[in-house]
Amino acid sequence: LVSGHMVRHYYKHLLGWPITFDDLELVDEDIFNSCKTLQTMEDVSCLYLDFTVTEDTMMGVKKEIELVKNGADIDVTNDNLPEYLECRLKYWMVGRVRPQLTELLLGFFDVIPEPLLTVFDFQELELVMCGMPTIDMDDWKAQTEYSGHYEDEGEDHQVVQWFWEVVSDVFDMEYKARLLQFVTGTSGVPARGFSVLQGNDGNIRLFTIHGLDVEQCLYPRAHTCFNRIDLPKYSTKEELEEKIRVAVNVTGFDIE
Repeated sequence: LVSGHMVRHYYKHLLGWPITFDDLELVDEDIFNSCKTLQTMEDVSCLYLDFTVTEDTMMGVKKEIELVKNGADIDVTNDNLPEYLECRLKYWMVGRVRPQLTELLLGFFDVIPEPLLTVFDFQELELVMCGMPTIDMDDWKAQTEYSGHYEDEGEDHQVVQWFWEVVSDVFDMEYKARLLQFVTGTSGVPARGFSVLQGNDGNIRLFTIHGLDVEQCLYPRAHTCFNRIDLPKYSTKEELEEKIRVAVNVTGFDIE
């Protein structure tokens, strides 16, 4: 078993799965948010962007990197914005770490042949490599915050009670770990417990259950950078369990 957990998209690289903007959010929230902002603008050409990114070198010198051939001469417009966003995603998730990623893949496949991994999804691969976490349900509940419709009543709200009953009594340890992966991006639990659960920015961000109306969101939605799950106010415990299972199995959060 491996004692440390990798960022989610590395497990996808090992499996040959496509990388999405969901994965970018875990790596750099600021870049993720800037991409979301570009999608909402009426005219991106007013920003005078081109197909380049600027990186700080080890010596503190800024270096301009072209995302495509002659990228410095290509202006970003509404028409080529999707291509620009895809190029940025590929660069941040693959291009800038290509040498290290190549060595990781070559070393891993020297030990485990690639065909043997085809039976796993990226969540299962993390559990296989790092083992099943020990999850203290009392600590998890005690170190959880509530917001939205659940802020006032907290764990006394009926839907929140159903949530903890399903997680504690219905889900086995593997499914508890998958739910934790869904919300936080990893199945790992800090050695000192949920009170020191960190977001991807390194700051303490407690597990949070955010309440909202079903009309706003049919299925639970995860914000991994905040360790937060948006949990609609379902009318029955059975509906809550069903919707959580669907959300966890398809990891249904995306760039909006």
